[in-house]
Amino acid sequence: MARVPAAAVAAGGLVGGYSLARFTGKRPLGGVALAAAGAVAARQWHRDAGAKAAAGLSAAYIAAFAGSHPLAKKVGAWPAVLSVAAGVALASAAVSRGRHGNEAGRG
Repeated sequence: MARVPAAAVAAGGLVGGYSLARFTGKRPLGGVALAAAGAVAARQWHRDAGAKAAAGLSAAYIAAFAGSHPLAKKVGAWPAVLSVAAGVALASAAVSRGRHGNEAGRG
């Protein structure tokens, strides 16, 4: 079975967490989804790129969540959430690609 890339898990956690909170009216439910996706992504980042990368990307995930709130006041909620989700996905993909690119030459 194919594994969902950590970039997609992280972006999905940000978008899905916001969606759940908004459409159910239950912010804690959105927080649970956000945290669960963050934990899954962090585990994949750790496995794929190591502890330092996982810590950095986890910090970026948390910062994206926190940063989406003031950004939403300027550009709107959905554009803010989608923007930070894209940023985390790009950072995740870049770190994973760099790590896998370094390992490709070994053999």
